[in-house]
Amino acid sequence: MSIGNRPPGGGGIASGGIGNRGYLRADGRGPSDLRPIEIKLGVQKWAEGSCLIRFGDTQVLCAATIEDRVPPHLRGKGTGWVTGTYEMLPRATAERSERESAKGRIGGRTHEIQRLVGRSLRGVVDLSRLGERTVTVDCDVIVADGGTRTASITGGYVALAAALISYGMDRHLVGHVAAVSVGIIDGVHLLDLDYSEDSRAEVDFNVVGTDAGAYVELQGTAEGKPFDRASLDALLDLANVGLGRLFEAQAAAIATVRR
Repeated sequence: MSIGNRPPGGGGIASGGIGNRGYLRADGRGPSDLRPIEIKLGVQKWAEGSCLIRFGDTQVLCAATIEDRVPPHLRGKGTGWVTGTYEMLPRATAERSERESAKGRIGGRTHEIQRLVGRSLRGVVDLSRLGERTVTVDCDVIVADGGTRTASITGGYVALAAALISYGMDRHLVGHVAAVSVGIIDGVHLLDLDYSEDSRAEVDFNVVGTDAGAYVELQGTAEGKPFDRASLDALLDLANVGLGRLFEAQAAAIATVRR
């Protein structure tokens, strides 16, 4: 399934400088528009759950695997585990990058994002009811144009949910989780930054939240002038709008999964 941009002039949020209705971005979006989002389920034959998610030009392949084992520290405790991996394919970017497996070690950025994906997904699964099982969600970036970690978390949840539903374990899901970026460029608050925007943002935030209105993680940085509390609140309000639309897209995709 897919969702697109709202029509031009479709009403931004009129607070904190977000409602800049006349402001058009390079791709034609308004400040509070997501990039077109597309979620295609069942793209890997052998995975218990899989999807290809697109945030504009960014594409991430997400696959969930269910195994009857847990990490050593959880053995015999009757609880399960959810974890994630993240990798950017060599030509996901404009110039080829070396595979980290060829380097013999995982880079700091990759390790950080993997931990974030795992934390985000564990937050919406009742691990105590999962039994001694591990669900691993692998996120492989096919094309990177900004927001690869937010796409990985949003698509990773769909793959996770598809796997649990397919195997009759959907009762272990206790909510939805998604992620979106927000930022400030030239004083304008923008939702879902692509690479050209992210690379020049004055303030850049990644927001991971649940459909219950709680947050898993907030990652925010000022690249130039520090931002104040009012800007922070406005960015979170804008992120919440984007998260709401992503939850709708997730729900529509997951609704097609059958046991």
